[in-house]
Amino acid sequence: MYNITARFKNTIQTSANTSPTPTQPSSSDARFNLQGVLAVSIAHFIHDVYSAFLAPLLPLLIEKLSLNLTQAGLLSTVMQLPALLNPWIGALADRISVRWFLVLAPSLTAIPMSLIGVAPTFSVLLVLMLFAGISVSIFHVPAPVVVARMAGQRKGLGMSFFMVGGEAARAAGPMAAVSLVALMGLEGFYPVMGVSFICSVLLYVNTRDLPVTSAKRTPVPILQTWRDMRAVLKPITGILIARGFMHGCMASFLPTFILMNSKNLWLAGAGLTIYETAGVAGVMVAGALSDRLGRRRMLGLSLVGAPASLMAFVWVDGWAAYAMLVLTGFTLLSTTPVMLALVQENAGTSPSAANGLFMMISFLARSAVVVIVGMAADVIGLKTTFIIFALIGFIGLPFVFQLPDDKSSPKAPAPSAGD
Repeated sequence: MYNITARFKNTIQTSANTSPTPTQPSSSDARFNLQGVLAVSIAHFIHDVYSAFLAPLLPLLIEKLSLNLTQAGLLSTVMQLPALLNPWIGALADRISVRWFLVLAPSLTAIPMSLIGVAPTFSVLLVLMLFAGISVSIFHVPAPVVVARMAGQRKGLGMSFFMVGGEAARAAGPMAAVSLVALMGLEGFYPVMGVSFICSVLLYVNTRDLPVTSAKRTPVPILQTWRDMRAVLKPITGILIARGFMHGCMASFLPTFILMNSKNLWLAGAGLTIYETAGVAGVMVAGALSDRLGRRRMLGLSLVGAPASLMAFVWVDGWAAYAMLVLTGFTLLSTTPVMLALVQENAGTSPSAANGLFMMISFLARSAVVVIVGMAADVIGLKTTFIIFALIGFIGLPFVFQLPDDKSSPKAPAPSAGD
């Protein structure tokens, strides 16, 4: 009897010693966790719907608080400023737990964004925007890290699912805000924050078995993360700047361009919807294809297709122009999931900090270029600006060839849980 008991204890002890830990990946790590990835993608959609409340409700806030346009513009600026802290937020997430950052962020963003209607003064509104901006970074910095771990070897597909949530929210958010205010009033729609609490519970349930804590990991300084990642981040910076000129034209001035040419306000609004919808399809397809074709090849195809289709859109008329608009949205917006996958594959021991650096660079490139687009349009006209900046888009191609060799192939080794 003693021998049987001893053998049983030894068996249990051996099983415990060989069970997967955060530093010992199991064979399941290579599998694509569809349920978990979908949960994060849905959370991305819900989170970004809340963060899109400001722009459509701004006219009502201006009227309620008697704001001038400078104050109104400052609200958006304050909300975006925390993006400069993305690398440090990522470094903190690497040291604490990316899971809790991800779980809490939808609620932390929804609370201030749902309260903007009851803000009594401009100062209170600024504080709400600052807290919302910090929470936006808290979500977007670690979320791709969690998706990358859940996606196993198919990181491109995982990033596609993730980005679909964000792109869809960009289209649905303004309509949701206007509809809620129409039903409940500007000062009465704050209970909608309750949806975010359900979202956080959903994320908690779907990530509770994911080993995302980093307590045993030696902290890596931000500068060291840059040095470790510069072979990837330097070429990506060039790509983001080149793409930024085209993105600035389309995101900020597409409706204006269509209105100038068609004199039809409805077509101007429809054009932006067509562009964004094509972008949703693009991010879904590009990430999945990059798992098979390779990240560099997919980025190269996008950086050829986007400038070419944008120039064609400017030159052709009628329905052909809208066909080119679909192709432009599909190719131009499809680069983000590919670059996110590329960053995570090369992030080493600081994946959140690496993603934070990527997001900060992306934010700075977008913000600076939009101002340049507006200045150029004032001097040389919008049509010429679109053409010149489309040509600048081709400058991103040489940077693609500076990227390291692709790690995305079906035979690649399974990523460890601590990546």
